[in-house]
Amino acid sequence: MLYEIHMLKNYPPTCLNRDETGMPKTCYFGGAPRGRISSQCLKRTWRTSPLFGDLLGETGKRTRKLPELVADRLKEKGCPDDVIKVLEKKVTAVANKESKENDDLITSQIIFFSPEDVDAVADVMEKCANANKLDAKKIDKIKAKDILGDIKDVALRPMTIDIALFGRMVTSDTFVDVEASVQTAHALSTHTVNQESDYFTAVDDLVTGANADDSGAAIIGDSDYNSCCYYHYVAIDSDQLGKNLEYSPDARKFADKVLPAFIKIMAYTNPSGKQNSFAGQVLPDLLCVEIKEKKIPVSYVNAYAKPVRFAPSTDLIKESVTRLSGEIDMMDSTYGLEVKKRIWFSPRIKGEGTSPKNCDIAATLDELLRKCLD
Repeated sequence: MLYEIHMLKNYPPTCLNRDETGMPKTCYFGGAPRGRISSQCLKRTWRTSPLFGDLLGETGKRTRKLPELVADRLKEKGCPDDVIKVLEKKVTAVANKESKENDDLITSQIIFFSPEDVDAVADVMEKCANANKLDAKKIDKIKAKDILGDIKDVALRPMTIDIALFGRMVTSDTFVDVEASVQTAHALSTHTVNQESDYFTAVDDLVTGANADDSGAAIIGDSDYNSCCYYHYVAIDSDQLGKNLEYSPDARKFADKVLPAFIKIMAYTNPSGKQNSFAGQVLPDLLCVEIKEKKIPVSYVNAYAKPVRFAPSTDLIKESVTRLSGEIDMMDSTYGLEVKKRIWFSPRIKGEGTSPKNCDIAATLDELLRKCLD
């Protein structure tokens, strides 16, 4: 089964996802500049949200600090400190093409792994330590690849549901590659973007301005931002998810909860970029969920190939919702793709022409979630 989620979120001034210059990310679409939130930013926002763990169980870690985590496991097992120090460095060879060890005690590439992955590496390191009678000098002479090569049943190791959803690619036989069951589009603004800059100053609370030395601001700077209505698109392949969780009984029990949980996470979480400065915390103005038996994913982003126009008489949110509704109707009438179920939730924008002809309208988010599972 294929589940597709289409969402519109209208943000006030924010800087949710910055480029290398500190500007909010942008791109050109339909020949016009658009606001953009990268898929990497969105996926990290969702999987690190407290909601993710609350709704979908234990999560993995994506880090270069695997050696440190393995060292912690070895310490719990009672391994001597001098041996741990040697073995910790051996772990740095994981995901290194030439199996070289790093002096800075981090892996060469970032790795997404589950607690079971950490345990597997720690177990083989402990086995090596015991086989060599906890002799740190002797262990130090053993090549890392010879120790790591003893890890068995890599493909059978359980994984957390976030790895099963978002996938994993790593150049190491210690971990199995995982095909993502979720496709995430970069979020694009439905309209052209106007980049702006906030000039700010900070005043020293203890400066009175009574003399010339006290004049002026303590600090001067600027912060870039924009305000965008973003279209989000996500596709979830439930069959690929099930395949990924084949050997993960603890995570597999959450598989049937993925769709409603994912919708909630998308609706309730926002990227953290400069939120302390802008507090751009919003909820969706539209959620549309489509369920298909035939796996033909379709984004409706071309509803906005011609940007929604700014005008005093135009409601940006309503026009964005209406455009999406029209795009869906056009796709239905011309391509005739089979949609088993389509649920439409637009709390602010209602009325004729603002929803597709072929849809089940939900009045609340809870109703939408129920209809998804009926």
